[in-house]
Amino acid sequence: MEHHEHTTAIGTLSGTLLTVLATIDTEDVLKTIFLAGIGAIVSFTMSKFLTWIWQFFRKKDC
Repeated sequence: MEHHEHTTAIGTLSGTLLTVLATIDTEDVLKTIFLAGIGAIVSFTMSKFLTWIWQFFRKKDC
């Protein structure tokens, strides 16, 4: 039965994570949330619009 020490991997991962968290500004997080919201709204709107267009042309052909 082998026993592996994972302290180096855990230390490296946690150090990298803390460094990334320390360099991210609140402004960047807010900008990302805002842009994600705009993207979701545009995606939903275009999906509904294209569905409406598709149904309009299908009814016209019949």
